[in-house]
Amino acid sequence: MLQITPQMKVFVAVEPVDFRCGIDGLAQVCRAQLREDPFGGAVFVFRSKQGTGIKLLVYDGQGFWLCHKRLSKGRFQWWPSARAKNEASARLLAHELQVLICGGDPTRARVPAAWRAVG
Repeated sequence: MLQITPQMKVFVAVEPVDFRCGIDGLAQVCRAQLREDPFGGAVFVFRSKQGTGIKLLVYDGQGFWLCHKRLSKGRFQWWPSARAKNEASARLLAHELQVLICGGDPTRARVPAAWRAVG
C-alpha cells in the first residue's frame, strides 16, 4: 500500500518526460536530471508531454511503486515552473500533491498552515 505522509519529500519534475519510460528510466531521470536519489524514499512526480497524465515513483525500502494516472478528459491545469534556470524540480507538500493528483491547483487550495501555534 502506498501512503503519502506529511513527512515525505515530494519532488515534481518541471519538464515533461517520455511516458514510455518505466521504473528504471524514471529512476535515471531522478539521478541525472533532478539530481536526487530515487532510493531515498521521496515521491517523484512526472508529467506527460500532453499534460494528460502523471506518474509517481516511490521507493518503499523493498521496491519501487510506479503509479500512473491519466485523465479521461482535459489536462492537468497546473504544473510548477522552474524558479531558477538550473532547477529541474519543484518541491510540494503532501497535501499539495493530493490536490495535484485530483487535477487541481495546489496554489489555490485553501488549507490551514502546516504549523500553527496551539492555545
